[in-house]
Amino acid sequence: MKIKKVNLLVSFIALSVLLVPIELWGQTNVVKRTASKSNDYGVSYFLPKTKIILQAEVVKSDLTAGKYAKYAEKYLGINDVIDQDQTSYSLQAVQVETRGIPNLEEAYIIELKSKTIAPFVYLSEDGLICAINSDYEPSTEAKPSESFFKEKGNSISVSAVKEPSSAFTEEYLRAGSISKMAELASKQIFKLRESRMDILTGDADNAPRDGEAMKIVLASLELQEKALVELFVGREAKHYDIAEFEIDPAMEMEKEVVFRFSKYLGVVDADDLSGIPVYLTLKKLETIGAPLEGGKKEKISKGLVYNLPGRASLDVFYGTEQLYKDVIQVTQFGTTEVLATSLFEDKKGPIKIIFYPQTGTVKQIIQ
Repeated sequence: MKIKKVNLLVSFIALSVLLVPIELWGQTNVVKRTASKSNDYGVSYFLPKTKIILQAEVVKSDLTAGKYAKYAEKYLGINDVIDQDQTSYSLQAVQVETRGIPNLEEAYIIELKSKTIAPFVYLSEDGLICAINSDYEPSTEAKPSESFFKEKGNSISVSAVKEPSSAFTEEYLRAGSISKMAELASKQIFKLRESRMDILTGDADNAPRDGEAMKIVLASLELQEKALVELFVGREAKHYDIAEFEIDPAMEMEKEVVFRFSKYLGVVDADDLSGIPVYLTLKKLETIGAPLEGGKKEKISKGLVYNLPGRASLDVFYGTEQLYKDVIQVTQFGTTEVLATSLFEDKKGPIKIIFYPQTGTVKQIIQ
């Protein structure tokens, strides 16, 4: 069993995130191969093996203390403030999917005799079998995605709490002490609130004359007030990152540590004891399914070889907390079967076969 960490897929800063689980079957670009005399009426292909993709969404919270935090209760009546800078991490969720990749140890040649009517095979770009004697539409699969997680919401810039100089009076700028500056900043907050209320009630002397202008003025007042209040209460900025791990399930796994997670460091290596383990358990289940009926079974060297994937239960835990549970198909836990190539020799109309390229399983046989 191999576990490989890949680079972070997504890194963004936002106020809110919507998690949307989607399939990771990437769109398959296909190529057509014709069985002809030049290739001895044979087309080579690979059967896939299953790779498990685990993605973890990590939230990094940066807390920035306000310059006037200790004066917040005195001047604004607020006692719930950020009084020191700190950074922490939280593991929000994990998603798991499977992906089919060529199994270089499962390479075969399908021999389509010369008397077969215009035999052809569709393969994916990396050689996985998609269809025989039938057109194949990759668009029927789920659209590709870089991540199981989708960001939704307005992004914000992460920076220290800054003083909005445009909102301050000359008196504030000349204040000689932090205490005096905090007092003047609080007075400016109340002035901004009063100005906004006057506009909304129509009591302002120079109120905007139309609705659009009013929206602009109110938005400006709100922005100035927010920046001033942050000088007292501080600011929290959240970064959302996606860490991806690739797992090659050659056998069953029992509490296999994929990575560790630290509240103070985020994602760390599996052998870094500063973090709590995130581990995966994979157990074979009884396979449901049987070989397809279709002619006399031939030797693998001569027939059409396809997969009958096995099934496995998959569980992901963070310490003692279960984060994910599912039943997946794993080709390594299944078997291979063979269809006779004589199926394709009907001159009236050759049989068409469509596959699931990600598993190497027969999807449909059309006679």
